[in-house]
Parts: sequence; C-alpha cells; structure tokens
Amino acid sequence: MNNQDTKKLILVGASGFGREVAWLVERINSEKQSWEILGFLDDNQKLVNEKINGYRVLGQIKDAVNYKDEYFVCCIGSSMIRKKIIDELVHSNPEIKFAKLVDPDVIMSNYVNIGEGSIICAGTILTVNIDIGNHVIINLDCTIGHDAILNDYVTLYPSVNISGQTVVKKCTEIGTGSQVIQGKNIGQNSIIGAGSVVINDLESNVTAVGVPSIPIKTIH
Repeated sequence: MNNQDTKKLILVGASGFGREVAWLVERINSEKQSWEILGFLDDNQKLVNEKINGYRVLGQIKDAVNYKDEYFVCCIGSSMIRKKIIDELVHSNPEIKFAKLVDPDVIMSNYVNIGEGSIICAGTILTVNIDIGNHVIINLDCTIGHDAILNDYVTLYPSVNISGQTVVKKCTEIGTGSQVIQGKNIGQNSIIGAGSVVINDLESNVTAVGVPSIPIKTIH
C-alpha cells in the first residue's frame, strides 16, 4: 500500500485504554497498512512531548484545531466525558474526521452497522442485524446478539454479553462481565456495575448493580 492510502491518526487520551487502542491499530496495520499513528493528545500537561509506547504526546486536546486532514478517535472509557470531548472537538472543527477501528480478531457478519469514531476490541463477536452508533467503545471479549442496538457513546467494558433485541440508549456504561438477557431496554446515561445480570428494563440516569441488577441510585 502506498502512503496516499495510509490515513494519519491521532489518539485522544493517553491513559491505559489509549495505549490499548494504539496496540489495536498496530494489529490492524499488521493485516493491512491502514493508519499512521501521529501520537496522542492528552490534557495531562506533564505528558506533553513525552513518548508513550513509542508514540509522542503531541499536546493537549485543545490542540486538535492545529490538525486539518488527520483522523481522530477518542480513547476515553467514560461515556459522558467522551461525549463532552467529542462535542468540543466538533465545535472547534465542524469538518473533523473520526476513525472507525475494528480489531482484525473481531468476528462479525456483513449485517452490522458501525458508526464513526467507534472502537471494537479483540475477541468480540457481533452476530447479525446489529446497529452500533457513533463513538461507541466495545472492549475486549464482548458478545452482541441479533437485532441489538447500541446508541451513541455507549461503553461496554470487557466480557459483556448483550443478548438479542436489546436496546442500550446513549451514554450508558455496562461494567465488566455483565450480562443482559434478550429484549431488554436500558435507558440513557446509566451505569451497570461489573458482574451484573440485567433481567428487567432499566430507566435512564440510574446506577444498577447485582444479580439480578437493581437500581441503587439516581445519576444527576
């Protein structure tokens, strides 16, 4: 592949998941040279100009305005913080381009729609007729069943199992090892604690934990 076909990429967030995403991109490139990682942007001023796993921290997130032709992806696990950062990036540059990153180890059918800025990590299985919104993070070793819908800014932490016909509204986070049975609706801006089992619909703006999961507080 020639250089014209390789897109330049900047990772927003240089924390642990940012480093994992850099590795994901390296795995994509090992199959087909698709991305040139220019480096990270991170608001930790102490990291600026440092190298992290071989990639330089180019500046703070506000410095994204200095880049016009590059692609960006936001590597922040928190759904609400990720949405805030994306909103700021789009406000500063309405023409900004976002990468869609899918690890080559992901198993999925041809009947999966994935929005811009979304990240899907290794070991994940996506079956059929699934809609994944913009800026969604699906971490390692998740499964998503038929006709599921994950709206914008949803975060699935590692080893989450989403059964078929489930709808997860925007900005909701589902903790490591959680399971959602078939046909459930989970409201927006909610958090499901690690290891939970969702057997009933959940409202928006709640934290729910347990087996079965129950809301324990309202998120304001």
